Amino acid sequence: MSENDTNDTLLPEKQVKRLRALLNEAETNLAAAKELLYSMVGDDDLPTRTVEEVAGKVIEGVFDGQTMHDADGKAYPVPANYASKSKLVEGDILKLTIAEDGSFIYKQIGPVARRQLIGTLVQHDGAYYVEAGGKEFRVLLASVTFFKAHIGDQVSIIVPEDNREAEWAAVEAVL
Repeated sequence: MSENDTNDTLLPEKQVKRLRALLNEAETNLAAAKELLYSMVGDDDLPTRTVEEVAGKVIEGVFDGQTMHDADGKAYPVPANYASKSKLVEGDILKLTIAEDGSFIYKQIGPVARRQLIGTLVQHDGAYYVEAGGKEFRVLLASVTFFKAHIGDQVSIIVPEDNREAEWAAVEAVL
C-alpha cells in the first residue's frame, strides 16, 4: 500500500466531516436569515406551514431566552418574532422540525410555570432590559419594537415562576 493509497482512504472521511460541518453552518445561517426576514416583514407576508405538514428531522430542546439547546448542548436559533409572539420564557420545552428544504419550524410543547411582573424598560450595552422585582431581565428587541415601547415605559413581563436565576423575560404588554 503506497502513501497515496492511505491518503485517498482518509480523504472521503475528511470530506464527509467537512460536509457535515458545512451543512450545520448552512442550517444556522438559513435560520438566522429567516429570523431577520421575519423581523423585517413579519409572518403575514411569508407562507406558513405547520409542523404536521412537514417531514424532516425533529429535535427537542430547552429555550434559554434566545436559542434552543438540545440534549447534546447544540444551540438552534429561535426566530425572535416567534419567541416574542409566543411569549416564550427560559425553560420552555420546544420541538424543532428541520424540514427537508432546510427550514426550521418551532413549536412550544412544554411551557414552564410563569409569573408576571411589572417593571421599567431600560437600555444599556445595546440591549433592552426591564427592571422589575429588584432585578433586570433582558427582553428581545422584537418585543420592544412590536409593542412600540420606549425607554422608561412601564412594562408587564413574564418570567419563569420557579427560576429565580432567569436572565430573560417575555414582554406581555406596555402599560
